[in-house]
Amino acid sequence: MYDFAIIGGGIVGLSTGIALGRRYPKARLVVLEKENSWAYHQTGHNSGVIHSGIYYKPGSFKAKFSREGNRSMVEFCQEQGIDHEVCGKVIVATKEKELPLLDNLYHRGLENGLNVTKLNAEQVKEIEPHVNCLAGIRVPTTGIVDFKQVCQKYAELIEAQGGELHCNTRVEKIVETDQGQVLETNQGQFETRLAINCAGLHSDRVAKLGQVDPQAKIVPFRGEYYELTPEKRYLVKGLIYPVPNPAFPFLGVHFTRMIDGSVHAGPNAVLSLKREGYKKTDFDLRDFAEVMTYPGFWKLAAKHADEGIKEMVRSFSKAAFVRSLQQLIPEVQADDVIPTHAGVRAQALMNDGKLVDDFLIIKSHKAVHVCNAPSPAATASLEIGKAIVEQIPAP
Repeated sequence: MYDFAIIGGGIVGLSTGIALGRRYPKARLVVLEKENSWAYHQTGHNSGVIHSGIYYKPGSFKAKFSREGNRSMVEFCQEQGIDHEVCGKVIVATKEKELPLLDNLYHRGLENGLNVTKLNAEQVKEIEPHVNCLAGIRVPTTGIVDFKQVCQKYAELIEAQGGELHCNTRVEKIVETDQGQVLETNQGQFETRLAINCAGLHSDRVAKLGQVDPQAKIVPFRGEYYELTPEKRYLVKGLIYPVPNPAFPFLGVHFTRMIDGSVHAGPNAVLSLKREGYKKTDFDLRDFAEVMTYPGFWKLAAKHADEGIKEMVRSFSKAAFVRSLQQLIPEVQADDVIPTHAGVRAQALMNDGKLVDDFLIIKSHKAVHVCNAPSPAATASLEIGKAIVEQIPAP
């Protein structure tokens, strides 16, 4: 009998394991991951950015956890000797109509307690010489890291605390008992007093296995990236973002210098036809049918039809993708970028077509379900782990 069983070995599941081990050092803990390694899906395919929290609604979990998580992630990397860099980023307006939005974002940054600075075009060029813009904001606390390395360290720490780790272990059924829950897997049964669902792209399905309706469905969005060729990396010093469209739930195509020195450009955001669909040709009938028969998806699609079409065009047309990059750096040409890895974001969507904007954590009698933890969950992982554990009674 375990005291706690965590389903999912991404960054949120592993950070929760660390928090449980610290708070309840004598508790029996097990982490179950269906893949053969940690951080296999969202965590291992993300942009590697340690976010500042500038975008998020003041007072929201995302704003609070991102700001606090930025500090705790940097401290963790320093303590554990993980390569990282607090390089800062610039957010730039390239059109007149974006200037009021940039000003709104600046004030939101101040409301969220960030040390943000307004920049004119010349000041932006001092930081990023190849950027074309009318004005910008500098956000100094944004950083970069390889979150796979962070997860590997999390896993090592859980083992050092006495926790058990099981890869290649898929939860197929959950049975409630008087004492807790029995998790039936392809590797046998695991009995636990409390189950914690951190299954990411499959979190809604795992919740339903535990007889909990999250009132939202995970809809997968694939983000496709290009990478600057090595001889063109000089065009980007750090992180360059456009002003996001406040009506659209994604940040827009941007440039990110990775911790290994490569520079990624993207992502667009298109519906994935498979929850783990990293290639355009990936397809899963069950995943596709669930989205196509979900009223919330069609309401969302109708609301964002124009933006959605632009994203699809960018997905199939390199020329269109490059044009969007040229709005930030006019020198970038089609020959300067090559396709690189894609990621899939697990976005919870409600039946009325509204995106679940904040982290969604649902507590039931013998389980806790994390049913929406998209970006900035990697940045905020240590804080999310602590917040989950605060909702859990002592074993």
